[in-house]
Amino acid sequence: MVTKEHLHELVDQLPECNWPMAERVLLRLNGDVSSLVEALARAPVDDEPLSPDEEASLLRTREDLAAGRGIPHEELRRRLGL
Repeated sequence: MVTKEHLHELVDQLPECNWPMAERVLLRLNGDVSSLVEALARAPVDDEPLSPDEEASLLRTREDLAAGRGIPHEELRRRLGL
């Protein structure tokens, strides 16, 4: 069984260079998504061109949305149990 004492021991053994990563993980586990948002904001822009399959899929998706065949956000959350 995991105890707080054991977790504290593991943290005490972490090299200082891993402290920032440990902080991000612990914040995320505690429900703080600000570090995730910051990481996404710093991420490089994906400038890789789309493949023909990706372009076709994107076109079908846009057509579905334009025709009203999308799933409302709240319905999707309900289906996923969120």
